[in-house]
Amino acid sequence: MVNILNINNLPNEYTIDFLGKANTSYLGKAAGSEKIYINIDRILPGAKSAKYHSHTKQEEFFMIISGCGTLRMDGKEYLIKKGDFIAKTAGKNIAHQFINTGNETLEILDVGTKEEGDMAYYPDEDVYYLSEQKLIFNGNSKLNGWDSEPNK
Repeated sequence: MVNILNINNLPNEYTIDFLGKANTSYLGKAAGSEKIYINIDRILPGAKSAKYHSHTKQEEFFMIISGCGTLRMDGKEYLIKKGDFIAKTAGKNIAHQFINTGNETLEILDVGTKEEGDMAYYPDEDVYYLSEQKLIFNGNSKLNGWDSEPNK
């Protein structure tokens, strides 16, 4: 069965608002995609797409549909505008974040792989997030007395 939808008639449950500063429409989920996600992210002036983060397994592709702003990626900042596109490979500790430094809504096509066991790392806060397990931990926490030796 072919599931043809239109972004202008997307059911409300497939769009999530983030504090009135950004929203994401989950197009792939609405259409039934299983191995990739396809989203449209809309970020208002002065807002950010997400916290600065990287993924261990998820590969991502972004295309700027409208607006302009700043891409913070791998420790540097880049100006981005309509028509620009970027690929971000997985597992190389390449953190990324979009910041709307323009005067109009920054709209981004956000496509990526759905990967079991993916872990996000937030270097600004030294926080790790395992989304499947809803487990969040800080890289500075230390376990005293633990090591990997199986025969102790």
